[in-house]
Amino acid sequence: MDGRTTAGNRFARRKAAEKRNRYFDYNLIIVLGFLLFFGLVMVYSSSSYDAYLTFGDSSYYFHKQIKATLAGVAFMTIMAVIPYHFWERFSWVAYGVSILFIILIIPYGYEANGAKRWIRIFGVSMQPAEVAKICMIIFLACRITKMGSEVATWLGFFMILGLVVPISLLLWSVTSNASSAIIVMAIAVVMLFVSTPDYKRYLYAAIAVAILAALVVWILVQNASGADPGNLGGYRGARILAWLDPEAYASGKGFQTLQALYAIGSGGMFGKGLGGSMQKLGFIPEAQNDMIFSVICEELGFFGALALMLGFILLIWRLKIIADSASDLLGALMVIGVMGHVAIQVILNIAVVTNTIPNTGISLPFISYGGSATFFLMGEMGLCLSVERGIRLGD
Repeated sequence: MDGRTTAGNRFARRKAAEKRNRYFDYNLIIVLGFLLFFGLVMVYSSSSYDAYLTFGDSSYYFHKQIKATLAGVAFMTIMAVIPYHFWERFSWVAYGVSILFIILIIPYGYEANGAKRWIRIFGVSMQPAEVAKICMIIFLACRITKMGSEVATWLGFFMILGLVVPISLLLWSVTSNASSAIIVMAIAVVMLFVSTPDYKRYLYAAIAVAILAALVVWILVQNASGADPGNLGGYRGARILAWLDPEAYASGKGFQTLQALYAIGSGGMFGKGLGGSMQKLGFIPEAQNDMIFSVICEELGFFGALALMLGFILLIWRLKIIADSASDLLGALMVIGVMGHVAIQVILNIAVVTNTIPNTGISLPFISYGGSATFFLMGEMGLCLSVERGIRLGD
């Protein structure tokens, strides 16, 4: 009896020591909580006018976003509890789920805001593009880890990209969602970049993409004189021309960009105060979505925008620490995929709002209104927390 008691005490002490040595990043939770709270406040502020006119309830979008956030917290908790190695056996399933959800849009998708990008499952609306992002992060982390040193070869490099291209093409063709297609491809490039020692190929690729983009813009500009911008490369060509000269297309594709720039400029250093935006009063279409950063600048000014950007920088920094401390390559790549996803969307969204790049539908993570985006982003955070739980202090 004494022997069993002694063995039990040793086991209890060992488990307690393991628990004490387990790494947990409270700073990440605090930063994430700040971003979620900031997002909820700004969703209400930016959407209240439109919600009251449309639904007779100024908190309509706010209530929906709270529900999505709470569901996201639950999803994050579940993903955090599941050991991340569990997903290794389902990597190809994740790939198949990405394709399946995108294809389901063809027979079961419904149109909203002029685009058919949503499906409804058990009465809940979701964007398959958001499902694809988290599934591809899991899939790519597992595939790159399994390939090992082979991923550094040109064959391995193109094998990984060859698996990503079909998903991006489906997003582009089925949902007409070029921004999500670009983001999925960019996530893959980021994960490959940190997995391979030869950075020259990425430099060459970046130069080639820049030259191609410049050539496309030059062709559009040369053929734009006296032509209908809508006939030049479709609506994407029109967006590029509006990006170059938004005032020339102030009544069309340049309208939203101009209103966003007016909002940013009028905010000054300290803003007009929370709720004081004028541009959200029907000037910026659906201000709670992709253009919410412009409302933040108008109401909270430069310092409010700076506080938000610092929040994102801190989040990315904490994710980097988890990736650096991960117990294996699989965990590190999963966190890097999430980190790349958040960083890419933040940069692209702010670039669009400030007219640094052509206008396209990219939401601001944790801030823009959108249940699917918030829910699956929280799932990605849970995946990072699962990797974090595998870190042992002193290893």
